[in-house]
Amino acid sequence: MKLYYSPGACSMAPHIVAREAGYQLDLEKVDIPSKKTAGGEDFWQINPKGYVPALTLDNGQVLTEVGVIIQYLADQKPESGLAPKAGTMERYHLMEAVNFAATEIHKQIGALFNPKMTPEMKEVQLGVIERRFNALEKALEGKQYVMGEKFSVADAYLFTVLNWTGMHKIDLGKWPNIKGFMARVAARPKVQETLKAEGLIK
Repeated sequence: MKLYYSPGACSMAPHIVAREAGYQLDLEKVDIPSKKTAGGEDFWQINPKGYVPALTLDNGQVLTEVGVIIQYLADQKPESGLAPKAGTMERYHLMEAVNFAATEIHKQIGALFNPKMTPEMKEVQLGVIERRFNALEKALEGKQYVMGEKFSVADAYLFTVLNWTGMHKIDLGKWPNIKGFMARVAARPKVQETLKAEGLIK
């Protein structure tokens, strides 16, 4: 399997999950502005949506979208314990957490990368982000991870997109549960491996 990624982008979530689950993935870096891979391929031909991640399976099929790829990787290695069994209430709660990460955290923080965002628009966006963080802060109350005591694919996704707060100078000090969660996930050996592999830490 090959994961098309860009350092620190949302593709870091499946990268973390792959390492946590013990996969030996091929990694192919993508230059997002030019849509070219490190190997010189036209990324539009791999993922017509034009963004990472994309996962090419051994049979040639391509999967896209973070929330789908991370669950696929977990389901192929159920012994990893990264996702509850399909059809259980726990799995639906995981999907709930993954969807929240995708639509309410990823998309809201991701909007701040838009270079055309005016200061007024940014202020409105930061207000939305604050409300979402308040909800997440409550959800993490008394928990090690979003699903409880066990690390799951949802944590890999949340960590990846919350990591962007540093770039946007959003101080997590107001949300001690989120800050603690970020520190716990960052300290995981496989997460450290991922950050090093993507050149984000030495």
